[in-house]
Amino acid sequence: MAMIMIVTENVPPRLRGRLAIWLLQVRAGVYIGEVSKRVREMLWEQCEHFCEDGNVVMGWATNTESGFDFQTLGENRRVPVELDGLRLVSFLPAESTQDP
Repeated sequence: MAMIMIVTENVPPRLRGRLAIWLLQVRAGVYIGEVSKRVREMLWEQCEHFCEDGNVVMGWATNTESGFDFQTLGENRRVPVELDGLRLVSFLPAESTQDP
């Protein structure tokens, strides 16, 4: 069993409901709990299936140098990158609304 956190943005109510069955919603779109690897993988499959145009990030405690790992789903300016064996987050530039 390991602590996990899932943060959602712009996902359908049916996904939020499915997450709330297994995890505690501590803020709008923020879910935490302690679940097995099997349940964590099942929850991620639910996120993949029901995310639609939203985005999701899931982080969990694990035995790595940083003490955690994470994965993302959907479009977001924050993208995971790997640098010297560490998973970090890079920010994409904001899209310009003006024509050049």
